[in-house]
Amino acid sequence: MTTIALTGATGFIGSVLLEHLTDQGFQVKALYRPRSSSLPKIPTQSVEWLAGDLEDENSLRALVANADVVVHCAGAVRGRSLEQFKKINVDGVQRLLQVAIEQKVPRFLLISSLAAREPTLSDYALSKKLGEDVLQEYHDKISWDILRPPAVYGPGDQEMLPLLKMIKRGFIPVVGSKEGRFSLIYVDDLAEAVSCLLRSDKKDQGQCFELHDGHPDGYTWQQIATIAAHLNGKVPCCFSIPQLLMQTAGRINLLLAGLFGYQPMLTPGKVRELSHPDWACDNAAITRSIDWQPQVLFQEGMKRLFY
Repeated sequence: MTTIALTGATGFIGSVLLEHLTDQGFQVKALYRPRSSSLPKIPTQSVEWLAGDLEDENSLRALVANADVVVHCAGAVRGRSLEQFKKINVDGVQRLLQVAIEQKVPRFLLISSLAAREPTLSDYALSKKLGEDVLQEYHDKISWDILRPPAVYGPGDQEMLPLLKMIKRGFIPVVGSKEGRFSLIYVDDLAEAVSCLLRSDKKDQGQCFELHDGHPDGYTWQQIATIAAHLNGKVPCCFSIPQLLMQTAGRINLLLAGLFGYQPMLTPGKVRELSHPDWACDNAAITRSIDWQPQVLFQEGMKRLFY
């Protein structure tokens, strides 16, 4: 039986991935932070829970001991500075990699982000790219692959949920160009891509895969509006939010985060990400390499969530 060492198992993507992996018959060793995480309700015979975090090498050694694959799903999506993002998204990757190599784990799968494709846009995007770079530096010591999902949504998601609720109510806020293109993926499809990749016997390692929900060339806001009209039975109100207004809100939120000590999501860098005109993915490489096809287009995903 294949044993997976999984980080981020209590997060939105990680908890769905954990359920998929156990359903597929994998044995999972899952890392959790005891003070801040609640454990998903997964049968205990399928999962060994280990307390710790990415800064604790002893807990990481216990996590990867006797594992066949490391799946690194943990990551920071909120932060005030590059250094805060690097602490998890770069240093965490390196520490986990070094421990995995020390313990002779043969394979490492990094779940990164499509944002890494545009590292100049934000501290978050740069940190994800730097984390990928760390992994690629170890190409001669461990077999690895990288997944770059676009915006991920589904049950349990908190980041995309406000936007999806607005779309359900018939309001579509647009930051940046209405002609911009972006890909999406339902969380179950992402989890199935991971499990397919782990089950595959593909020979070529060291690949970086983009993936999406099966809609070629991404969506435009007009296509999202058409889907919303079909679901709601009425034409939605599609309105643009001035980028200057969003940047101002981002700067204010960053200032308040520094004053009150919280980790912000909306920052000037995040606004630059939201305004970028091309977040469309290409599924060709991953569908050539493994037996995986996405099943949930955006309309079906919205139905599963709200209708």
